Amino acid sequence: MITLKMADWGPHSRQMYSILICLVSIGIIEVHGNANPSEIEKHLELGKLMMAKGQLQDALTHFHAALEGDPSNYLTLYRRATVYLAQGRARAALEDLNRVLEIQPDFIQARAQKGNILMKLGRLHEAHIELEKVLKKEPTNSEVNKNYIAIESLKKSYMQVQMFFSDKDYHHAIDLLTQVIDICPWDIGLREMRSECYLAIGEASKAISDLKAATKLMSDNTGAFMKLSKLYYGLGEPEESLNQVRECLKLDPEHKECFPHYKKVKKVAKLVQDLQTNSNDNNYQGCITSAKKVLKVDPTVSELLFLAEDKLCHCHLQLGEHSESLEFCSSALARHTEPRILCDRAEDYIALDMLDEAQQDYAKALEIEESFNRAKEGMQKVQKLQKQAKKRDYYKILGVKKNANKREIVKAYRKQAQQWHPDNFQNDEESRKKAEKKFIDIAAAKEVLTDPEKRQKYDNGEDPLDPESQQGQGFNPFQQGGFHNFHGGQFKFHFN
Repeated sequence: MITLKMADWGPHSRQMYSILICLVSIGIIEVHGNANPSEIEKHLELGKLMMAKGQLQDALTHFHAALEGDPSNYLTLYRRATVYLAQGRARAALEDLNRVLEIQPDFIQARAQKGNILMKLGRLHEAHIELEKVLKKEPTNSEVNKNYIAIESLKKSYMQVQMFFSDKDYHHAIDLLTQVIDICPWDIGLREMRSECYLAIGEASKAISDLKAATKLMSDNTGAFMKLSKLYYGLGEPEESLNQVRECLKLDPEHKECFPHYKKVKKVAKLVQDLQTNSNDNNYQGCITSAKKVLKVDPTVSELLFLAEDKLCHCHLQLGEHSESLEFCSSALARHTEPRILCDRAEDYIALDMLDEAQQDYAKALEIEESFNRAKEGMQKVQKLQKQAKKRDYYKILGVKKNANKREIVKAYRKQAQQWHPDNFQNDEESRKKAEKKFIDIAAAKEVLTDPEKRQKYDNGEDPLDPESQQGQGFNPFQQGGFHNFHGGQFKFHFN
């Protein structure tokens, strides 16, 4: 223990003085000796000046100093209690008011303030006693009379809230709790009860708001920090869950619930962070690997499963793995119907030639978000493809997949061209005409699918060779001075 005499302190900066006051308040430093009355008075005047200016922390520093010199000055204690109240520190204010009333039991203003604080804290029985004492001295005090009468009604409301909560009538409980909290805003129990009600009806954000208020009302509320951490974890937000459980561990490093929960959440938060990083960097293979790890880490948390399935849906889609993407898109949509996931699945359906299903998904997305441009554009694309499907399907003509590369397309073209070359059907007029038509389609397919710009238009539902389209000019190799044969040269057709 360090002991200092006030007479030996000398001048200090305001910052150093505040530090010393803090050390005194937690018992590391003791101050002994007679204080200089003029110095105490100076601190009192400065404290009142700071209060008037709204500089509450500075006012508090001067009142601390004045009370170190004269701890029995009940007026200074009352002023410090007023500062505490202005800072929202009701319990600290209550401690000072109790000391005031020990020194000066007839200080009516302090007792009325104490009754008001107790009422706001929800300690109604104690508030009733204090206000009754005030009314014996000042029976016409209107504000005290108002609070005194309100207490009886509040007691009934407390009982009714408990009944609603026990009967799981959460909506009525919330309505009544909200009314009571307006009058008793510092009652932690009410905040936590309303948080439970909000959770029961699925309003997690409001539950979080009440729990955060509870942690501010009582700084060492490890229980509220633990509830917040679990709540964020259940919402699939492990990083925020980690922040809250750390607050719990700051208060109690060996907390029997917070410590094991911290170890679990830390692991999950790292996996989710890796997943988000891979996704943001367009590292789709890494995204899939990370998402599968998240999928396995805790199958009890629906929101974590949704996060993983959502990413697997999108990343498989970007890699052109449409069957895998479709599976995870459907799993994610079974948990939450979101427009962007509907659009991802619609793209899978398009790639798998399931145009009706794609159209349904785009329509659902637009029902949810009418102005969602991706769904609007997707719907237009599907409609073009549906119209196009009634005409030539170049991929089917060549017998290639929609993600086939140029080499695969040329190879398929040569095979088809060799098979349907009109010269192979010279002896049968009907077969020859059929071959000529087939040959034209094969040539058109190669023309479109080996040209990146034309292929892009075709994939978007527009046939660049369709004479009915705005840009299409039609395509006939017989009108273009010959036709490329399957060896890369040219040949011409001669008809007898």
